Amino acid sequence: MTKTVVTTSTTRPVTAVLPPAPSGPAPQSRKTATGRLRALDGLRLVAALMVAAYHYGGRGGDVTAAWGTSPEFQFPTLHSLFAYGCLGVQVFFVISGFVICMSGWGRSLRSFFASRASRLLPAYWVAVALVTAVFALPAVAYAAVSPSEGLVNLTLLQQPLGADRVLGVDWTLWVEIRFYALFALCVVLPGASRQRVILFCACWTLAAAITQAADEPLLDLVLMPEHAPFFIGGIGLYLVYRNRRDAYAWGIVAVSWLTGQHAAVQSLWHPPSPDAFSNRTAFGIVLVVTLGFALVAVIALGWLNWADWRWLTVAGALTYPFYLVHEHLGWVVIEVLHQDLGIPSYATFLLTVAAMLVLAWLLNRYVEKTLTPLLRAALSKSH
Repeated sequence: MTKTVVTTSTTRPVTAVLPPAPSGPAPQSRKTATGRLRALDGLRLVAALMVAAYHYGGRGGDVTAAWGTSPEFQFPTLHSLFAYGCLGVQVFFVISGFVICMSGWGRSLRSFFASRASRLLPAYWVAVALVTAVFALPAVAYAAVSPSEGLVNLTLLQQPLGADRVLGVDWTLWVEIRFYALFALCVVLPGASRQRVILFCACWTLAAAITQAADEPLLDLVLMPEHAPFFIGGIGLYLVYRNRRDAYAWGIVAVSWLTGQHAAVQSLWHPPSPDAFSNRTAFGIVLVVTLGFALVAVIALGWLNWADWRWLTVAGALTYPFYLVHEHLGWVVIEVLHQDLGIPSYATFLLTVAAMLVLAWLLNRYVEKTLTPLLRAALSKSH
């Protein structure tokens, strides 16, 4: 069995399920009838679809083999817009900061760990097994990782251990896990409060800036200066949700947006070149980051509480399993539909997204809804 390292420049999506909106400082007028921020669920799916657009039509690499030619030729007009879809990851991280602060507020460390582990692992384990099995089929041309490295992938520690990844998108899970660890140790363990959260955001912002200047690999691994502004900005927006007049919260959001757009431009912009697949502009990158922050802010302020439709909750539930399976299994579907069956590019694109959403629904219905409560209950037991 051959082995390949699958790389991707996207990120991971937020993986949390929203609990009921908290009581306390958040005004009643900013809660939906169900107590759930369903607009945030919808935004999560939008971010996932952005990432899918990037993977299917906004980059080169293995998806070129699936189409038969570069997506640049498959989507001569839209490929340049699809290239911005990778910024769906930054939007995910902002949402993650908001949701993790909400879900960690008032929880014990055991409860927080049980919630995160039970949310991440069941669908992830099945996605790893499914992609490994499909890539092992003789009819599938994509290379699989070795059995040993496939087993390591089940731990979610394959990236720091230097093993090849089964899922290209799971690098964002490693980012999320480090964020969870920082938040758990600094906020959940001592007990969440407004003052403690503000101090955490301020210290992390300063430490991330120092890390950027120091160019120290260990500090970079722990403090994640490239991604920190988005998590911190989401935390600040949760404080805004609790109290829209909180000047410190708005200050956290403003500094996070300013540093976040700079980090995104640094990592995703390059000078225009005929040899480069995507020529994103700095303005376009800043615009997408700004829209991501703005949309979460609008939700935090309660201006989208009218969007209290049940289907948005369903959309949010499909986001994580869709995110896990859409890239690699999408390649297989694209090749069958476009090259084997001759279906046009745009129809193939839409049918592939639809197929991955159906698969995500099956994973949510038969894996997450069954295993997540069992795992959470097992991890929540005190001995």
